[in-house]
Amino acid sequence: MKSFDLKGKVAVVTGGNGGIGLGMAQGLADAGAEIAVVGRNEDKSKAAVADLAARGVRAISVAADVTDKEAVGRMVERVGRELGRIDILVNNAGINIRKPPHALELEEWSSVIDTNLTSAFVCSKAVHPAMKAAGGGKIINIGSMMSIFGASFAPAYAASKGGIVQFTRACACAWAADNIQINAILPGWIDTDLTKRARVEIGGLHERVLARTPAARWGAIDDFAGIAVFLASPASDFVTGTAIPVDGGYSIMG
Repeated sequence: MKSFDLKGKVAVVTGGNGGIGLGMAQGLADAGAEIAVVGRNEDKSKAAVADLAARGVRAISVAADVTDKEAVGRMVERVGRELGRIDILVNNAGINIRKPPHALELEEWSSVIDTNLTSAFVCSKAVHPAMKAAGGGKIINIGSMMSIFGASFAPAYAASKGGIVQFTRACACAWAADNIQINAILPGWIDTDLTKRARVEIGGLHERVLARTPAARWGAIDDFAGIAVFLASPASDFVTGTAIPVDGGYSIMG
């Protein structure tokens, strides 16, 4: 379908070497986009690039600290040089430190906020000139159920993901005139390495998630391929500033 065709487009996916980021990168590659995987674990990034290249598209890996303005600038320059352009940015890089607010150190707070929220600002600002010059682009920011709900064990994470939604709305307003659409995805409980650790650290989490989720399962990274393609493609040209849950119905339950 032409509206979902991403051939000739280039996508940058931060944290694209595993989990939700890899699921989105795979979807974008299957729709024809060339992919730049940005991550600090070079071995994981190389494996992700091999997976994406096997889908018939060009893919490269770029090691960069997405909280560092200069490193991000070098990343953007390299992607432009090697892949020719940047049409799509997925701000997916993220971490969590599970502690109640009274046990969280300032350094831990800053680390989560910088990785999850500040990096989205740094990367979005860095790609904006190229997208504006090209006549438009797509930015997809990754929020969370914690963009909506509170949790005693995730004060910094929840603050960062709530901030992602408001940052998305601000950019959508600011860059609409440049034909850049910015939207957020709010993942529910997804089966990844990060949530495997959460199930160890939080007793009864697995059972509570299943009980609350109408789909009666945890999400898989494949569940993010379609929403990524939609928000990156011409099919969503009149969609901007939204925050779309991908959670099996978790957020609609009372």
